[in-house]
This record gives sequence, C-alpha cells and structure tokens, in this order.
Amino acid sequence: MVAGVLFLAAGPALGADPLAESIQIQESINQKGVKSQKKIDKVSDETQQLLSEYKLVLRKTDSLRIYNEHLQRMVDSQNREIASLNRQLGEIEETNRGVVPLMARMVDTLEQFIRLDVPFLEEERTRRIEELRAMMDRADVTVSEKYRRVMEAYQIETDYGRTIEAYRAGLDLGSGARTVDFLRIGRIALIYQTLDGKEAGVWDNDSRSWKPLSSDEYRNAITQGLRIARKQAAPDLLKLPVKAPEVAK
Repeated sequence: MVAGVLFLAAGPALGADPLAESIQIQESINQKGVKSQKKIDKVSDETQQLLSEYKLVLRKTDSLRIYNEHLQRMVDSQNREIASLNRQLGEIEETNRGVVPLMARMVDTLEQFIRLDVPFLEEERTRRIEELRAMMDRADVTVSEKYRRVMEAYQIETDYGRTIEAYRAGLDLGSGARTVDFLRIGRIALIYQTLDGKEAGVWDNDSRSWKPLSSDEYRNAITQGLRIARKQAAPDLLKLPVKAPEVAK
C-alpha cells in the first residue's frame, strides 16, 4: 500500500505535457524580449537625445565662434580707433602748446594797440581785454573757443575802422568830468561836443590830447554828424576836422 501510494504520487511528474512546458518557456522568452526591447528603446531614446544635445552644442559652439570672431574684429577696430585718437590727441596737444602762447601774445598786442589808438569806447574795449585774459586762464573753455573769442575781438576792432558811431559818455578835461556826445568817424576822427553844443574838440593822436574846435565853425556839422551816426538823418557830406594822411617818404 505504501509503495502504491508513492507511485501514484510520483506519477504526474513523469507524465508532464511537453507542449505546455514549451509554451511556458516561450512566454518567458517573450517577456524577456519585451523587457530587452524596452531597454533598447530607452537606450535608443537616450542616444537620440544625446545626439540632439550634441548637435545643439555644436550649433551653439559654431555660433559662439562666429560671435567671438565678430567681437575680436570689433576690438581690433576699436584698438585702431584708440590708436588714431591718441595720435590726434598728441597732435592737438602739440598744436595747443603753440597756439596758446600765440593767443596770449595776440591779446597783449591787442591791448597795446587799444592803448595807443584813438580813445573811443575806452571802458568797453578795456573790459573786453580783461575778459579775454580771464578766459585764457579758464580750464573749462576749449582752446578752439578761446581762439574764436580772440579772433572775434580782433574783428570788432577792425570793424571800428569802417564805421561811424555816436555815443554819450563822460569826459574830463581837467575841470571835472562832464557828459558829452562823441562822434567817431572810423579811426580818422574822434570829436566831442557838449550837450548844449557850445563846446567841441577833436582828438589829436600825435599829442595824445584834445584840441578845441570853434563851435561856430563846426557846430552844425558835428550835430548833423551825430544825427547821421544815430540813423536819424540820411548820409551827407560834412565839413569836419580830419587829420590829413601822412605822405609816405
């Protein structure tokens, strides 16, 4: 009985179905294949992603190279520009070293000229020289602006020789200052007349003094000259005391 039971119990193992076992093995293989394919797909996806990232890095690297080359060209251009500006600054500095002393001498010459010239508008002309000297010492004024102002002062003095002018100012002839009318005709005549018209005089630049004039002889002419200079009358011929030009020897 015991042997028979044992036999019956062991019987099914010996009689297993080969087809079922084969199917089971195939299913196991299929499952492993699916897992392997998933791994392959995952690796493939990762590879494609890495490849895409690599290509992106290559594109960025190429763009960066082009940008760096562009920057280098800009730096080279700026360096050339800086070198050019430095050369120009050197030339300007050298020019300034020559121009500034020249302008100082020009102001000195203009001041001396005014001192020796016919004494019209003395306060205005003296103030202009003082302003030029003050400007020459200012660091906030460019050399070109200083030069322009000096040349402007020269132009003003030049224009005085081509114009007539009437103005009222004080005059001291030794008996106290009085307000008189001045008539300037270019630089060839500077005449004064008292406000009541009773006294008149003309400047003699050789003696650096005023010479009295006969009010009866020149009164009307001086009065008319003042009106013409003030644009209150039309230009006209006037008999006025004008020093004759010296004949060259």
